[in-house]
Order: sequence, then C-alpha cells, then structure tokens
Amino acid sequence: MKSSAVRFGPDMRTRDIITLLVCIVVMIGLCIAAGLQLDPINRQRKDMGLIIDQPEDIPPELVFATVATGAFRGLLVDVLWMRADKLKEEGQFFDARQLAEWITILQPRFGSVWVFQAWNMAYNISVAIPATQPDQRWRWVRNGYELLRDEAITKYNLNDIEIYQELARILQHKLGGLSDDCHKYYKLQMALMMDPLLNSEDNQLTRSDNAYYDAIANVPADWLTLLADPNVASLIEALKSADSSFSDQETFARTYLSLRENSQRFEPAAAQAIDDFRGSKALKTVDLFAKAYELRETWKLDPTLMREINQTYGPIDYTDPNKHLPMDWRHPDVHAIYWAVKGLRVAPTERDEKGEIGANETNTDRIVSHSLQNLFRNGKLYIHDVPLPPVTEGPVDEIGTQVIGKEVFLRPDLRIFDSYNKATLANIEKYKDDRGTYETMQNGHRNFLKNAVLLIYQTGHKAMAQWVYNDMRKRYPLDEFKSPLVDVYAKIRFNEEFESITINDAKEMVVAMLREAYFRFAIRDDDEAAGQESLAEEVWNHYQSKYLDENRIDLPRFDVLIYTALQDFLEDQQYSPNLRLGLLARVEIERPDLSEQLAPWKEQLEKQKAQIQQQEETFLQRF
Repeated sequence: MKSSAVRFGPDMRTRDIITLLVCIVVMIGLCIAAGLQLDPINRQRKDMGLIIDQPEDIPPELVFATVATGAFRGLLVDVLWMRADKLKEEGQFFDARQLAEWITILQPRFGSVWVFQAWNMAYNISVAIPATQPDQRWRWVRNGYELLRDEAITKYNLNDIEIYQELARILQHKLGGLSDDCHKYYKLQMALMMDPLLNSEDNQLTRSDNAYYDAIANVPADWLTLLADPNVASLIEALKSADSSFSDQETFARTYLSLRENSQRFEPAAAQAIDDFRGSKALKTVDLFAKAYELRETWKLDPTLMREINQTYGPIDYTDPNKHLPMDWRHPDVHAIYWAVKGLRVAPTERDEKGEIGANETNTDRIVSHSLQNLFRNGKLYIHDVPLPPVTEGPVDEIGTQVIGKEVFLRPDLRIFDSYNKATLANIEKYKDDRGTYETMQNGHRNFLKNAVLLIYQTGHKAMAQWVYNDMRKRYPLDEFKSPLVDVYAKIRFNEEFESITINDAKEMVVAMLREAYFRFAIRDDDEAAGQESLAEEVWNHYQSKYLDENRIDLPRFDVLIYTALQDFLEDQQYSPNLRLGLLARVEIERPDLSEQLAPWKEQLEKQKAQIQQQEETFLQRF
C-alpha cells in the first residue's frame, strides 16, 4: 500500500504568500497608528507629571536608569520589590536599603513609592532590631525620614503632598511620640545634633532669642556675598592658611563648626586664628553663616521659613501677649510642623471626586494641629546628665565611677496653647464645608480643651484655666460643662482621669500637682503644699502598682519628677520673679539637697528680675 503525502500545489503557496503580505501590511499599519498616538500619550503623561521634562535638571543616575531600562523598567521594578521584601524578612537590612534606593530611582514620580520605602525603614526594619541597640534603630529611623527629606523633596524636587505628609508624620509619631521603646534616644540624638546650630557664642544669641533667627535669616547665603566683606575674607584666608581642612568650600561650614566644638582636632594655628578675630564682626558673620549653611544643607531647613514658623506658632511671651517666642528646634514636633507647613505651600491643592479637599492635605493640616498639641503636653525639652548603667568594663573617671550620660526630659509648655487653639480653629474653618472632617476636627478640639483645662488648672494658673473653660463652654454648650466654675469641673475631670490613667496623663498629673505644691510652698501655704505633694505621690504609687512593665510604661522616679516640677515652676514667667526667688530661698533652707542643683536658676531669675524692674522704670519715665 502506497503512503499518501500532502502535496502543496501552486494555489496553496500563493495563498500563504498573500496571507504573509497582508500580515506585514497590517503590522506596518498598526505600528504607524501606534506611532501617531505617541505624541498625545506623551502629552498626557507630561500633564500627569509622569515624565521628566528637563533631564538637565535631574540627577544623572535617574537619566541613566530611564534610558537604560526602557520598556523593561516596570518588570525590573517588580523584581526589585520582591527582592527587597525577601531581604527584609531575612534580616539583610543594608541590602534592602540599597534596593529601596534603586526602586525610588526607577519610579521617582510616584509619591507612594517613596512613602512606602521610608515607612518600611523607619517602622518595619527599625523595630526588627532589639531595643537594646537604640543606635542601630536610630540609624534606620533616620534612613526613613532622610530618604523623603534629602532625596524625594530636595534632590528630585517632588512637590507631592503625600511625601511631605509622611515626612512630617515620621517626625511627629516615630520621633516625637511615645510608641517606640527607644523614643527618648531618638529625641536625644536629634536634640544633640541640632543644639550647636541654635546659638551663637560670639553674638551672645541663643535659640530662645528671636534675634538669633533674624540673624541667621539675614546672614549671606552664598560665598560671593560672604567674601565681599574684606574682613570676613581675611578670616577665611587665615583659617585656610592655618589648616588645609578649610580649603574645601563645600565642607567649610562643617569644618568651622567642628573647630569651634573641639579645636584639638586641628592645627593650633586654626584656634589662634579664631582668637585673633574674637569679638570682631567678621567672626560673628562667619559663625552665623556656618550655622545657617548647615541648617540649609544638612537639615534642609530654610532659616527664613524657620523664623516665620516661630512668629506664627511659637509660644506666647507672657510679658507681651502679642509676641511669639522661638520654638525649640531641637524638638521633633517642631520639624514636623515645618515640613507639614512647607508641603501645604508647595504642593497643589488636592480635590477628590466630590470636589472636597483630598485626604493627604487634610491629614497634613491635622499634623500641624497634633504637633502643636504634643508641644503643649511635652514641648519643653531638657537634657540632663545622668549616670550610665553599671557595666563590667568601660570608661570610668578618675575616682572610679561610671561615666555620665545624657537623658531627655519633656515637660508641658502651656505657652503653646494659644498657637494650638488658633491653628486648630483655622483648620476647622477651612473644612466647614466637609461635614465629616469638620465634625472630627471639632471633636478633637473639644477633647483637647477638656484636657488642657485640667492641666492648666493643676499647674496653678486658675485664671487662665477659667478663661479656657469659659471659651469651651461657649463653643461647645454640652451638659458636662454646665457648671460655670472651673473648680467644680476640674474636680470631676480629676476623678475621671484617675480611673483610666495613662502614662502621659500620669506624668502630667503628678508634675502638675507638684508645681501647685511648690506654688503653695512659695506663698507659705504649707498645709496645702504638703497635701498636694502627698496627693502627687499617691497618684505616682497608684500608677506604679497598676502597671509594672519596666521597659515601656514605668514613670520616672518620684525624686526626678520633683526636680523637673521645680525646674518647670522656676521657668514659668506667669509667676513673678520675686515669688520664684522666694521659693528658691525656702528651698535653700529647708531642702538643701536641691539647692545646689537649682543654683543656675537663681542667677537667671535674679537677671530676669532686674530686667523687669528696668522695663518698669523705662515705662514710668515715658509719662
């Protein structure tokens, strides 16, 4: 039997050729049609901010990544995301950090990419490190917020409100809040890094002076303007000649600050150059220039905007209620306010499908209010020397005791109340057409006022507490505010707080009672003073017996709270210098254990008393 075979005749070959030609023509037609659509698509991408308009203004690595990966960029990003997640789970944090940088380079225009990578480092990776290694945790928290601040905002110039919101939130919640076991370490590190930039020894100005922020805002911002002063140019040339470290213009400011901090790191001639110009205008200018330069280059803070934020949100000066004092720029919540305010200014206003303000802008507005609220409750930041825990080996001093470390203590700043109240009422007015947000903000404002009245009352400022209470009753006429007397309301609130007390409330309550005790002690109402101090200790004992977690929620020792309450009282300008000096006099006699620690405060109060007397004399002379 012969096998049959399929044979292709001339007709079939012709049909295949025709089919092939038709396919080629269709393919060419589709390519041409796709090409014609390219320009409209690119215009839409440009309108949506998805393409890079000016390659000459962006980092070269982004140009390379965009051109080199081409159409495969999306696939590569997916692979990198999966790899980064796996590395995080395996604990290979440094490789994960590098991959995060690559992902943001490949997707630089998507704010959510930057936000996720920053959140992943500041929260997920940081808490994977034991709390016994706070320095390692701090490194990853910094990696998170610096990715947004230094890369997304500064390097790539992304005006995305979501990025500003996340940066402000990390600063407010992770650094300024209490949820992380190492939060005090974070606050201490930021404060220690910022502190040298917030005072000028040669100008005798400090972070508490508005004049200092005027000076750093007005000092020359570029080298050409700085060197236009021949005296300044002579000083800079003297430093360059003294030590080669000053020859690099890019690092001059940091090198100068390092010299002022520790001259032994440099050639002796460098310190001599400073001495030769000491007291001169040239040295004052260079000092301010270096600090302003470091604020701009390292912290990305504009001194002009810093001054504006001080004037808008700073604490009230009790000697002049129309004047705002500078904010404490060592505090994370102040940085949160800065970036939230800047984001609200540079990012375009968002609108959702209903035409209402977008969620990112709303949450950024809330960050300003919440940070001011945090500053009211914990805005005064003190750094004290404390003995380090004993170890079997390590540095010790000449008498064999363990070296001294530093610890942060936070205290309420009642002077912030007015700034918080105005900012929050402005937000409430802004969202009056958005019913849900409007009611939520009103509820938050009312709850804050309830707590503020109690805190202000417990610190002894009963007239101020009554004023706040009256305003609250007027804005929110509820049954719980039916009593016109703040004394009655405060007693009810105290009983409620005592039953459901938290660590923050407990600390505030104890120190507020101690402040009231010292006020009574100062006016020689000794029985009431003893009662308040006894009640404060009772609250402290109640809390300590109820919550025994040593690592997270124990209160500071009672003697530490006594000291911080005394210090807080002595700084309160609502009390007259004579009254505070009278308290110091009694402490020196009846509490000698504290008198030595309080000696610096006595000198400061004596100076303040003299200044007030001089102001009174000047005022009387006008009439």
